[in-house]
Amino acid sequence: MNAVTPAKAGRREWIGLVVLCLPALLTTMDLTLLFMAVPKLTADLDPTSSQLLWASDIYGFLIAGFLITMGGVGERIGRRKLLMIGAVLFGAASVLTAEANSPEMLIAARALLGISAATLAPSTLSLLRVMFRDEKESTTAVTIWTTSFMVGGIVGPIAGGLLLDHFWWGAPFLLAVPVMVLLLIAGPLLLPEYKDPAGGRIDLLSLGMSLAAILPAVYGIKELARDGFEIWPALSLVIGLAFGVAFVLRQRGLSVPLMDITLFSRAAFSVSVGTLLLTTGLMMGIQYLLATYMQVVLGMSPTEAGLWQLPVIIPGIIAAIVGTGVSQKIGTPPVLIAGLLVGSVGFGVLTQIDGNSGTALVVVSSAIMFIGLAPVMALGIGTIVQAAPVERAGAASALASTTNELGGAVGIALVGSLATAVYGATLDDNLPSGVTGAAHEAARSSVSEAAAVAGELPGRVGGQLSEAAHDAFAHGMEIASFVSIGVLLAMAALVAVLLRRALPAPSAQPEPQPVAVTEETVPTGAQN
Repeated sequence: MNAVTPAKAGRREWIGLVVLCLPALLTTMDLTLLFMAVPKLTADLDPTSSQLLWASDIYGFLIAGFLITMGGVGERIGRRKLLMIGAVLFGAASVLTAEANSPEMLIAARALLGISAATLAPSTLSLLRVMFRDEKESTTAVTIWTTSFMVGGIVGPIAGGLLLDHFWWGAPFLLAVPVMVLLLIAGPLLLPEYKDPAGGRIDLLSLGMSLAAILPAVYGIKELARDGFEIWPALSLVIGLAFGVAFVLRQRGLSVPLMDITLFSRAAFSVSVGTLLLTTGLMMGIQYLLATYMQVVLGMSPTEAGLWQLPVIIPGIIAAIVGTGVSQKIGTPPVLIAGLLVGSVGFGVLTQIDGNSGTALVVVSSAIMFIGLAPVMALGIGTIVQAAPVERAGAASALASTTNELGGAVGIALVGSLATAVYGATLDDNLPSGVTGAAHEAARSSVSEAAAVAGELPGRVGGQLSEAAHDAFAHGMEIASFVSIGVLLAMAALVAVLLRRALPAPSAQPEPQPVAVTEETVPTGAQN
């Protein structure tokens, strides 16, 4: 019997896709804008190092914590409604951030910005599932939406740097205001409303348990990555994991859970989550190290380092779009496998790095990684969302976004910790004889600290320390790259074994027979 599929999306849906890409772009931009503003912000507000750290971290921290909660809320109250509420809050929080006159106000504004941003990603991604019912169109739409995050990573440092050259430190945050106004005007005209017809009441205990699981876990991971093992971050991570287990057990017992745990019984879903988690983690972890290398070892400014991302991210965006098209002809698994293998080649190039490597090696290796892994991340998100039924797309979208956030946090923690451990051990073996005591301890803590210590030492000894630190940091990146290659090859083998059965090639699937979408074929919750 032939399968039945809804009619193709029309002009309204494709224009609506552009509207939905705007908040995705801004979410990524805001992750980078504060880092660009730190010098001017510090001179104006005079925050302590702890306050500056919280202002930097709390945005991404609360995004990760509230994504699952907001995905469940959107399915109950309506995805478009939640998106509109989030747009108002995001715009207001952006103004508060720009006009902050104290460190405390800045932290509070960034916290509100993070919570409001957590409403945007699951709302926009789950609405795509409603607007694009055809599987091929849905995959294309999700890929375009995913690339908007990558574009935000390009635009953020460049636009932020230009505005900071001419205005006060808060000016870049006001970029969000006209975009949110446009979303509030165009959203009701172009976007459908959808809520789960069987959603029922929001289980407040599940909401609380999800927050109690994710917030302590992310906090623990970030702190352990930054400072090494300490009892309180480790305890926070354990508490988060314990609440995570309790959350899963509660979802299994609910007739209408906040998150449908049974989705993990589908190989396509669970393998895609694992692939997305690992690829995002490796990319974020190695990019964190490369950003440090470019600024500390190569001496670039943040703006210069941001501009050098253009030849990295643009080919990745093209590869994601091309990879999506190819997957519609030969199937998703071959594209995922090819992407993972190409990504491993990029890490292989990076194993050749040393303390004297120039910009070319960094850019070429990063570009190859991104060309391989950008399609993997885009198709991973698409597979996660499409594996869930339309009425549960909000929860699936929230999980995809949470996987991205957790992948970044875990990647920076694990890859960064590995590279830091190798850096410290290598520097100990090659430390100049004149560097002892407190100077030694400071230098081995990070390559940035080593640069500061080298600047205070006599010329010859300082130069030797700087060279040794650069070589040690490059060696840490080399070892991290070898480990990353092993992870990617193992994941490629896993995809080849498990996903090939779960996601057959298009030629092996029944040919769908298009039918016009009528009010009888669309769930009542999806109507405007």
